[in-house]
Amino acid sequence: MTGDLESRLVYIVDDDEAFRDSLRWLLEAAGYRVAAFASAELFLASFQPGAGACLILDVRMPGYSGLELQEEMARLGHAIPIIFVTGHGDVPMAVNAVKKGAFDFIEKPFKDQALLTLIENAASLNVSAFQDEAQRLSAVARLATLTQREHEVMELVVAGRRNKQIADALGISVKTVEVHRARVMEKTGAASVAELVQMTLSAKAPT
Repeated sequence: MTGDLESRLVYIVDDDEAFRDSLRWLLEAAGYRVAAFASAELFLASFQPGAGACLILDVRMPGYSGLELQEEMARLGHAIPIIFVTGHGDVPMAVNAVKKGAFDFIEKPFKDQALLTLIENAASLNVSAFQDEAQRLSAVARLATLTQREHEVMELVVAGRRNKQIADALGISVKTVEVHRARVMEKTGAASVAELVQMTLSAKAPT
């Protein structure tokens, strides 16, 4: 975190105004600063990477859902613990979100102290470890955009094979290899082969 002020900042993203207001009162009374947003889109426009103790996020919202926002944050490599707030019917989705890297979830209706305890635990996370996980999730999300053939070409590129060797190994032309290679670099956002290698290593890192 970037100091005590940032470690006491909690983001809330929920389309229910009354719920946002009640959470704001609860958290401010507990000594937190609060930034509340009615939609994922508004949050993304204001979020400062590296700032905040955690993000309290509704599972279901108009526009970007909470799960879609989680995926977008991972794609962008933004590291912040996410606590999902869910209704009973959304628990399976919340469990899936935790498997994808969310810090935890809490089911409505919840006790105030239960949420405050979750936030305190999130705020005490090892920041560098959480940033590593965000980097891993970002790498996984970017590599997931590749087609099977692009994956095959990428694996050979990071193994140090030249275009002619890749063409021979896959039974395709050098020109086709060049096209796939260019698409791999474009989709992953890698500026060099070294960066692509680092991205694949990050995606394969143990969780």
